[in-house]
Amino acid sequence: MRDAASASRILPPASRFDVVSLGESMLRLSVPSGRRLDDTRSLELEIGGAESNVCTAMARLGRRAAWVGRLPDNALAGSVLRALRADGVDVSAARLAPGERLGTYFIEYAAAPRSIQVVYDRAGSAAANMTPDDVDWGYLLDTRLLHLTGITAALSEGCYAVVAEAVRRARAAGVMVSFDVNYRAKLWDTATAGERLRPLVAEADILFCKSADAAALFGCAGEPGEQMRALQRLTRAASVYCTFGERGAALLQGDQLTSQPATPVQIIDRIGSGDAFAAGALDGCLDGDPADGLRRGVALAAIALTQHGDRVLTSRAELAAVMAQRPPDVAR
Repeated sequence: MRDAASASRILPPASRFDVVSLGESMLRLSVPSGRRLDDTRSLELEIGGAESNVCTAMARLGRRAAWVGRLPDNALAGSVLRALRADGVDVSAARLAPGERLGTYFIEYAAAPRSIQVVYDRAGSAAANMTPDDVDWGYLLDTRLLHLTGITAALSEGCYAVVAEAVRRARAAGVMVSFDVNYRAKLWDTATAGERLRPLVAEADILFCKSADAAALFGCAGEPGEQMRALQRLTRAASVYCTFGERGAALLQGDQLTSQPATPVQIIDRIGSGDAFAAGALDGCLDGDPADGLRRGVALAAIALTQHGDRVLTSRAELAAVMAQRPPDVAR
């Protein structure tokens, strides 16, 4: 479904932002490592949300980033906005809705053989009640790149309509569309997700998908190259990125397959590494080098794994050091 123009298009430089994303930001509450969620006496608060995580990472790298979403008009939402502003993300188009609620989620960390547990409390949130009328479309499309995910599309019919409308308007305006499948089994089943995400995947210029999601949602299986070529046939995207967990990631551009092994890392917190990968890849795409974006994405994901919280708090210098495999034990 790709066309020749999509592979050669140049990202417009004159926009207000380098990247704008739209979605749900939430409060993340995690228990201390080794405690059970049903027996904890304390919770650590962080800000989370796939789209705002990407914006934070890109702002930390010096990009002009903006996040659009719908939040309740209360102090909890204020903490979200304050954190994003502090990270350098423009949130001036966020819609505040009085009398509504902010989605939250809870994390119970676990060591093998147990799995990390995530409990969501987001049904009926202000974000889930979003409709196309909540979006300042001129602001959203004043960007070189629009980043969307399947998470927002899964929240409600209104949110799906918003994502579909964003894709349609971006295509009409000539804005590049980045789409991360980001499947969440607690939001919808694989058959529904596969069917509803196909038309969104089809219109992406840059596509992100986990290997497991490509198989479960779209029936794309086989070795990495075979799987990614099957995924490529579903989209017009000139750049298709797949992640393979501890095996690293790969990029398919036309017939050119590029692989990048995972960076060795001592894991502190797994949540948010996929968003960090997407941010690094998009950073490379904005520089006109998707292949280097693959390397940046793998390195940024590794940095994310070494710190608490969904947002990756880093710098251009730290990213360069990790990519060069020269991280100092102590920076004096």
